[in-house]
Amino acid sequence: MLDVRRLRLLYELSLRGTLAEVAEALHQSPSSVSQQLTQLEREAGVTLLRKVGRRVQLTPAAERLAEHTGMILDRLERAEWDLAEAGEAAAGTVRVAVFQSAALAFMPQMLADLAQRHPRLRVTMSQREPEEALYETWVREFDLVVAEQYPGHAAPWLHDLDRDLLTTDALRLAVPPEGAIWDGIRTITDAAHVPWVMEPKGAASRHWAEQVCRSAGFEPDVRFETADLEAHVALIEAGNAVAILPGLMSVRRRPRVRVVDLPGSPRRTVFTATRTALVATPRILACREALAAAAHPESGLPHEADYDN
Repeated sequence: MLDVRRLRLLYELSLRGTLAEVAEALHQSPSSVSQQLTQLEREAGVTLLRKVGRRVQLTPAAERLAEHTGMILDRLERAEWDLAEAGEAAAGTVRVAVFQSAALAFMPQMLADLAQRHPRLRVTMSQREPEEALYETWVREFDLVVAEQYPGHAAPWLHDLDRDLLTTDALRLAVPPEGAIWDGIRTITDAAHVPWVMEPKGAASRHWAEQVCRSAGFEPDVRFETADLEAHVALIEAGNAVAILPGLMSVRRRPRVRVVDLPGSPRRTVFTATRTALVATPRILACREALAAAAHPESGLPHEADYDN
């Protein structure tokens, strides 16, 4: 019989691509991973790996075996969760990945709700960029992710991840509340010659914001870069820059900024994603329910976070 632990290594290699990445993810040495995969080849009786330059590549037989292993791991994971949730109560640990503005807006209420209604449920939270978090959920490093998607910029689609809409929020230009150089900004075009703060290059929000500016006919003067949206707010409030901010940044505290509508009144989509094997488990259902309650506590409709003009 094939060893499940060694099958897991083959499956991880099919996802991650290199022995070094598999070793790092599973806290083993590359040589140990290589030795165990060699042993798996002996057990299977077929060639599973071939060298391509300095890398290894899965053979067609290995790809089929990895696909079967994925289904086996799904069933084992579901079995573990079922045992932890005997009696249909939400219990055990849920590893949640979330981006910053959603963490600020939703997680405190969600965690308080779960602590009261599901005391046997343990939730851990890590802040991650959505693209990274979706991948890490797919490879079983997280169980649930809260991710975002900007208009015209689809978040990565990964098979076996179930998505569920959580809310949407408005995207607007945020301008310092006072000052001669800011008073004349009534449209995004008026912000062509003032300093901007944006997230670092590579972030979906940065790419989207740059495209909005270019569509308005200018290249933004990005003087400040930070992934911390609280720092964006602080720079705007102090009269240092403008930025495009999502409405969720107003849920915990309304920033002292003036907002300017963008063409087309764009909105960002916020959604949750989990592996399909976990969709119907009590603890994922409990987390999604608590997140939905935090996102729209009164009407049950999508959250309408906004700023005061």
